[in-house]
Amino acid sequence: MKNKYFLEWSVGLSEAFGEEPVKMVKAQVPGNANLDWLVGTNMPDWKQGANVNLNQIKELEDKWWLYEAQLPAISLEVGEQLFFVTEGIDYQYRIFINGQEAAEHEGMFSTVEVPVDSSGEMERLIQIWIAPSPKDELGTKDTREEAAQSCKPAVSYGWDWHPRLLPVGIWEETYLEVRPKAYLKNTNITYQLAEDYSLAQVHFAAEIIGDGEVVFTVYDAEATTVLNANNDETKEIEKPKLWWCNGYGEPYLYSFKAVLMVDGKVIDEEVGTIGFRTIKLVMNEGTWEEPLNFPKGRSAAPITIELNGVSIFGKGSNWVNPEVFPGTITRERYLELIDLALEANFNIFRVWGGGIINKKDFYELCDERGILIWQEFMLSCNDYRDSEHYLEILEQEARSIIARLKGHPCLAIWCGGNELFNNWSKMTDQSAALRLLNKLCYELDKDRPYLMTSPVFGMAHGSYTFRYLGGDNREVYEVMPQAHNTAYTEFGVPSISNLETCAAIAPIEELFPLEENEMTIAHHAFGAWMGATWSCLDILEDYFGTAKCLEDLITWSQWQQGEGLKCIYEEARRQKPYCSMAINWCYNEPWPTLANCSIINYPSTPKKSFYDVAAACRSQLVSARIPKFSWVGGEIFSIDLWLLNDGRELIPAGNAKVELQIGDKIYPMQTWDYEEVMPNENLEGPTLRMKLPEVTQGKEEGVIGLGQNAAKRSRNEWQKMTLAIKAGEMSSEYQLHFLV
Repeated sequence: MKNKYFLEWSVGLSEAFGEEPVKMVKAQVPGNANLDWLVGTNMPDWKQGANVNLNQIKELEDKWWLYEAQLPAISLEVGEQLFFVTEGIDYQYRIFINGQEAAEHEGMFSTVEVPVDSSGEMERLIQIWIAPSPKDELGTKDTREEAAQSCKPAVSYGWDWHPRLLPVGIWEETYLEVRPKAYLKNTNITYQLAEDYSLAQVHFAAEIIGDGEVVFTVYDAEATTVLNANNDETKEIEKPKLWWCNGYGEPYLYSFKAVLMVDGKVIDEEVGTIGFRTIKLVMNEGTWEEPLNFPKGRSAAPITIELNGVSIFGKGSNWVNPEVFPGTITRERYLELIDLALEANFNIFRVWGGGIINKKDFYELCDERGILIWQEFMLSCNDYRDSEHYLEILEQEARSIIARLKGHPCLAIWCGGNELFNNWSKMTDQSAALRLLNKLCYELDKDRPYLMTSPVFGMAHGSYTFRYLGGDNREVYEVMPQAHNTAYTEFGVPSISNLETCAAIAPIEELFPLEENEMTIAHHAFGAWMGATWSCLDILEDYFGTAKCLEDLITWSQWQQGEGLKCIYEEARRQKPYCSMAINWCYNEPWPTLANCSIINYPSTPKKSFYDVAAACRSQLVSARIPKFSWVGGEIFSIDLWLLNDGRELIPAGNAKVELQIGDKIYPMQTWDYEEVMPNENLEGPTLRMKLPEVTQGKEEGVIGLGQNAAKRSRNEWQKMTLAIKAGEMSSEYQLHFLV
């Protein structure tokens, strides 16, 4: 059997390769060298205040890093072999054993194995020299353009919600491994499902180093043996239980064990899981008819996920690195965030192309919990030029990534990267990098869909504020009913972070009034994206007036974020089946921000808006299309009712009671008696209208001005107006803004 030995590491920085480090500090492995240095040299906490901008942190970008560890003397049995194995080092490095170079490598997502001479009993020294992070000379200095000729995640070079910090170091499992003379190199289980899903033909294959016989055993979820098979053999499973995503069925997993036997003795084994399912991307209903005119051009790209023959409405979020320093991500951290996705009624994550390829725990947990994964390769918002060296490293990394992930049933879509077909990236479907990725995905994993980038024609990214910018000023309530897209794969409404998150950045008295300065810019309240966003203080003041404390700003912004996102998710669902996906920007964040579009604050604390999104993403709900957020007494309040039904369950006939509450008074509107709704279909209901009472400071008297005069008077003269639609577990509630 294979045996692993984990080492104790130290790390230090140098001005140049081979130069003695100025100091060595204790290293956490997996971890990141520059984070270990910050801790080991007692530098100020980089997450607090404006410390992330300190010169000594910036200066770490251009240093060399040396990891050192002693290799203990290990006695080997006859025929056993010793290997040094690293599953990921960020990003360019050279490995030395006892002063002799054993390997040189570029790329953080591929495994490197080095045989170690096991003769003698002396301890050995292993050294890993890591070069400074690559910076494309043609890219603008200190911007993400510097990532355009490497496979290092572009987000590390700075984004509108991520600080510029370039992690380096041993970020994945790294160890010594003793292997028997013969061992399992890898296993590959593939299958074909009958058209009616009544039968699975399963092929079992293992790559063996040395000689031996392999026996596979498959177990059901109750650990009962389903079948046994030999290497390179195909067996059948009758009536296999299928893997489904959240909201459509159980994510059923079989398990398997592969054992390698030599002379009747088990000498190595591997275990894993199998999820039986089919997955396709098919054209959305109505898209073949577009465009209307001839000569006919390109129709919208297929973006309806068909899982086991059932059309899925994708409800989810854009997943970003849970940590700035990816080596510190743990299974427990993944588990917290993925379990929250179930609470949000999500069934898909788009793993955004500016970030890392996640650790294996992420995909295993998504398998278990039924979360589909749209996996992008590490290209984002750059022109990844077709240089020979870049394409060589991209192919190496892509092959490794595909081989590692293709066995996961959660993996739904491969995608070349984020926002590559536009005027800031300037890539096309003729770009060699994207043609290469398409080729590799087809060759190595041809049954899984592939997209060149997101968005492609028919899909939408943006916008990212409650009220549109650039002089438009329309609310999401006005824009979304007019939108016509097959999928909304990025959209957002920002908010200020939870109070405890803000307090972790700086004392509250330094944060209010919230003003533009080095610290608030560093934590993205200002200057992050298009001016004053993400705090959007001007929008908040227009609706709510002058804030008296930071808690006011948090309450108002998270209220707007929740209602705005609820509007977008529900409107996208109303546009089904032409639309088949709604994925907000974004789910989580990698460090504490003062404001951004996330619905979960760092490390894993939901904002109020998270629960609003969860309500909007229930499989079945009664929903209201509302024309605007802010209302004035005397106006005609008008809503369109809908029943939204995703999944495979029927909604029986019933009724919904609609009422409006302003202050302490409830105003009944109407009861809707609806018919049954078939699985995976929606039902459009009636339009309801009601003249709003003319209210002054909570009393039904006087007349308030309308239009611009009302907007001017509204500051500090408003209250919540609640629209409640009561229909059992499908009930919905909307919190609107009423001027008094």
